[in-house]
Amino acid sequence: MADVSTLNTTVAGIDAVSRGLASGPRGRKPKRVLSRRNIVLYGTLTVAALYYLLPLYVMVVTSLKGMPEVRLGNIFAPPMEITFEPWVKAWAQACTGLNCDGLSRGFWNSVRILVPSVVVSIAVASVSGYALANWRFKGAELFFSILIIGAFIPYQVMIYPIVIVLRELGIYGTLTGLVIVHTIFGMPILTLLFRNYFASLPVELFKAARIDGAGFWQIYFRIMLPMSLPIFVVAMILQVTGIWNDFLFGVVFTRPDTYPMTVQLNNIVNSVQGVKEYNVNMAATLLTGAVPLIVYFVSGRLFVRGIAAGAVKG
Repeated sequence: MADVSTLNTTVAGIDAVSRGLASGPRGRKPKRVLSRRNIVLYGTLTVAALYYLLPLYVMVVTSLKGMPEVRLGNIFAPPMEITFEPWVKAWAQACTGLNCDGLSRGFWNSVRILVPSVVVSIAVASVSGYALANWRFKGAELFFSILIIGAFIPYQVMIYPIVIVLRELGIYGTLTGLVIVHTIFGMPILTLLFRNYFASLPVELFKAARIDGAGFWQIYFRIMLPMSLPIFVVAMILQVTGIWNDFLFGVVFTRPDTYPMTVQLNNIVNSVQGVKEYNVNMAATLLTGAVPLIVYFVSGRLFVRGIAAGAVKG
């Protein structure tokens, strides 16, 4: 009896498969890899990538050539003999005005500007955004509106008043003054990002913590902070790229001995003395842009997640 039952089950299964095959395939039809849509999509992306990568390729190959090879004029050809002398000269020997110590001094000036500016602005903006999202106080909406307006005021309008203020405080032309400027100008947009991100988190977490007796700082450090890695990465990337790539504030609020890297790069590229060394200029440009590129490559995925999470509520 068991063998007959097994045989009947097998026959029934074969009949079901046969009926399924007879009725034809089910589900969505698989898309062809070389469909017209894919060709247009990936073709457009390839052209766009080449458009942006071609200047970078020219910069890299030019920085690895000697000046005799650069003078041949074939900018797209790879170097016949690779040399790192332009990189060494750009870092330690190129003249930026009266000083001929390359970009090394400007690099460390930029680091001394970048680190405190990023830490202080993100710390203050995160607490401000947390307070605006979860601890509503009288006048909170007005305060938030003022911050939003401050995020869109052109920097050029504020330069002269800030110069006067820093001069009266005795810190004009110092790295401390430039750190304060970057911190102040980074606050509005960072506060907006943190406020929107904290508003997107489940409010039940905040209410449960309040019921358990947690206060302002306990909720911030134990609940909100561990959940906020993506938006902190967004804020870090925005501040790092904005501060490191800044030229206007660097040239206005510092002096030659405290110039950041971007100002020194401008002085190297626009030097009118001697022969124009394009390989050194390209190497100096790549060295100056290395820090933001590294930050983007390391934390690009978290940047997208944080922007998406902080844009769902206003």
